[in-house]
Amino acid sequence: MRIFHALPSILALTMASLAVTAHADTAQRYCPDFLAVKGAKEPAHRGELTFSPYTHHWSQNPEHKQVVLVAVDEQVPGDRLCGVSFFSNSFGQPSVYLYAGQQYNQLLGVPQLFAKVTAGLMYGYVAPYENKVPLNYKGFNPAIIPAVGYKLTPHDSVQLKFLGTAALMFSYGRQF
Repeated sequence: MRIFHALPSILALTMASLAVTAHADTAQRYCPDFLAVKGAKEPAHRGELTFSPYTHHWSQNPEHKQVVLVAVDEQVPGDRLCGVSFFSNSFGQPSVYLYAGQQYNQLLGVPQLFAKVTAGLMYGYVAPYENKVPLNYKGFNPAIIPAVGYKLTPHDSVQLKFLGTAALMFSYGRQF
């Protein structure tokens, strides 16, 4: 799949575009308008870049490979977001996840603690691993990913993503 060879360039262009429009007076949105909560204030940050160098699998399988993820998402009014992540799945296959979601800030009254839930469409689990994720059709499947995070600074956070009964992903996020 040649598109995965171009993914670093696509991601860099997307980030540069988001960064440029974040400083424009009339910033263009990449997320669909219906995601934004009408009348809600603009988010403090335009987007977030996430990197995950490690995923812990609940079961040990000799076929498991290291999972590495890079994601970029855009925040919209109402603590909502949309984005795309590129990753190597648990079996070393290049994969992508397009999603929308909601962030819940100040969990349990702790200003730095937050949760996120995203839902979307994933592609990448193909033969011979197509049965490793539910509802897979020719490599495409729906996904819901909850996460909990802690803000280290106003721009930096660490997050745990719960990958169903399969794994726990550790990641770092940088808001811009």
